[in-house]
Amino acid sequence: MSGHILAIDQGTTSSRAIIFDPRMRIASSAQTEITQHFPQTGWVEHDANEIWDTVLSTARDAVSKSGLAPAAVAAIGITNQRETTVVWERATGRPLHKAIVWQDRRTAEMCDRLKVDGYEKLFTAKTGLLLDPYFSGTKLRWLLDNVEGLRGRAEAGEVCFGTIDSWIIYKLTGGRMHVTDATNASRTLLYNIAENRWDDELLEILRIPRALLPEVKDSADDFGTVDPDIFGADIPILGVAGDQQAATIGNACFEPGMVKSTYGTGCFALLNTGDDRVHSKNRLLSTIAYRLNGKTTYALEGSIFIAGAAVQWLRDGLGIIERASETGALADRADPQQRVYVVPAFTGLGAPYWDPEARGAIFGLTRNSGPAELARAVLESVAYQTLDLLVAMRSDWGDHPIETVLRVDGGMSASEWTMQHLANILSSPVDRAATLETTALGAAWLAGSKAGVWPGQDDFARAWASDRSFEPDMTDIDRQARIVGWRNAIARTLSTVT
Repeated sequence: MSGHILAIDQGTTSSRAIIFDPRMRIASSAQTEITQHFPQTGWVEHDANEIWDTVLSTARDAVSKSGLAPAAVAAIGITNQRETTVVWERATGRPLHKAIVWQDRRTAEMCDRLKVDGYEKLFTAKTGLLLDPYFSGTKLRWLLDNVEGLRGRAEAGEVCFGTIDSWIIYKLTGGRMHVTDATNASRTLLYNIAENRWDDELLEILRIPRALLPEVKDSADDFGTVDPDIFGADIPILGVAGDQQAATIGNACFEPGMVKSTYGTGCFALLNTGDDRVHSKNRLLSTIAYRLNGKTTYALEGSIFIAGAAVQWLRDGLGIIERASETGALADRADPQQRVYVVPAFTGLGAPYWDPEARGAIFGLTRNSGPAELARAVLESVAYQTLDLLVAMRSDWGDHPIETVLRVDGGMSASEWTMQHLANILSSPVDRAATLETTALGAAWLAGSKAGVWPGQDDFARAWASDRSFEPDMTDIDRQARIVGWRNAIARTLSTVT
């Protein structure tokens, strides 16, 4: 059997498809941006049909560019933006509302009411999550409450709910499979991660009918076979993981204590905690890193909502750059005497603050501040936010050893300036993955190993390589002064400050 794997990476801003060859190298790829819809302040939506169309076109394009016959693709792995919520008609596959994106904050008031009613401890104990609009459960409740006739149809079993993986699988299999994997299920506020099941008590609190929910499988499992009319071949779907868990796998963070951080639209750091499901004291998330052969591996996760999206803001909102790649050179021209801080809370603050009402702020502006200082402050904000997460992780995991080297990936990790500043602020080495498409590689490994055409876990881990290690070169006095300034900026941004 061929060792070629098709990885579908459906993200927040684009759909990407990559063919990996038997040596786990990229043979071909295709990518298409998707439209962002902002119907109200704080609301973010995607068109589920557009997502499917872009997945289909990029997958076909990647296969065509590779020169492979579709039948030569051994398996498909899927990774996806996680908490984004889709509902569709079971019989026809017709979406019944635009997809509500993970960044969407429309259910902040609902989450506040649930907290006032004393439910957050229960949800956290069962799901490892906090009551925040970020997660799928309250988005699904909003749809049931606000789309005419949806609740009745859902109770009658006529409607499917899914995160993006479920939607793509349903479409790929011609409507035969309504499934998800444990990592995506663990991000819904509805899944008991200790017992690995949908939780009836949580469903009742959120008034969500069980008939809506997909079957939950391992991350490497049989997710069905692609309808032959789509690619002209029966290709099995054998691997699925949410994007940050797939990046954890792609970075070979299989041992407890290993940490990866992915820099894309947002920034997401995961610490592998093995069999130990850690109950965070610092408002981090306890989540499923992956489930293989029925065995669950857990992680602590810190989620930063805005990282690369802040660079997009410099480009699209302010117009001070034309391409993201210009930011490092622009930051180098910044006045070293100025300490400008950008807190990119455009859609609230994630871990460890979890303040959905916070909004972006700039501190330290002078008459001489300009594009260079703003560019530097945006790139620096990524490092400061990552530090906040790692400090919380070390506190939560107590005496357990955590790797001093941070493995990084994602589009923004290509910025030499940003990665060097990250090493400086963390005061520890940063290893950048040789394959920046680590998220897609993780999904491909799940599928390839399940198909028996790629190496097992240990051999895959030994094959992992970095393309560069960034070593800190900042004095401790300078580092501490910068961190103090950041923490002051954060304190003044939080919505609880009056």
